[in-house]
Amino acid sequence: MDNNLITSFSKYFQVVLADNDELRNEVYRIRYDVYCRELQYECPDEHPNGLEMDVYDNHSYHCLLLHRPSQTFAGCVRLVYNNLAEPESRLPFEATCGESLFKNYQDTILSDRRQFGEISRLAIPETFRRRKTDAGSPLGNLSVHSDVLQQGQRRFPYIPLGLYLAAAAAGLELGLNCVFAMMEPRLVRHLHRFGIVFQQAGDIIEHRGERAAFYIDRKGLSSNLKYPVRGLLDLILSDIGTSLKTGT
Repeated sequence: MDNNLITSFSKYFQVVLADNDELRNEVYRIRYDVYCRELQYECPDEHPNGLEMDVYDNHSYHCLLLHRPSQTFAGCVRLVYNNLAEPESRLPFEATCGESLFKNYQDTILSDRRQFGEISRLAIPETFRRRKTDAGSPLGNLSVHSDVLQQGQRRFPYIPLGLYLAAAAAGLELGLNCVFAMMEPRLVRHLHRFGIVFQQAGDIIEHRGERAAFYIDRKGLSSNLKYPVRGLLDLILSDIGTSLKTGT
């Protein structure tokens, strides 16, 4: 990989902070299409307006990935942060697999709810996923580039990696020390190739396939991220950082 990665990403994509109702509704529509209609992870009848929403959305930052050539959105992700006004509230991964978490995480990181959040609800529309064989995953095939890019470019998972880095950028701007995510071990191995090194924080459970809680902290992201993926993170920070800092 070289600086062509950043140039190519900038040519085709832009991370957009969903900081108004119109953009947030775009997020919820993508999630409805992927989680309700395509994968049937959620019940469509519970979202009759075609917007997939839940109780965590009110304390989340939502990001969209704009595909510049088509001016359509190629995916979305959210970073859920703790609602400190409700001390008993928990993040999605705690509700899903709280009992499977390793005790040392419960006694240390989870004891201070100001310092962590969760990457959640990453979804890529069917038209932007690589192949029909990727239909069972909301993020498609992380090992290859998207078909929307021109032939001959180096294989690179622009869309899912861009979304994960968008969530990481939001966490950095918020001053969080670490973020958790419910992930398949296979996905964790793919991210490791790019220096995004998640640590396992709990036992593998059955939840829409075999998944476990993983986390990455600020120090680990800084020390392991490979060049020029680091430059891509800086680019995404510039895309959304101003909006996050102004609280819009």
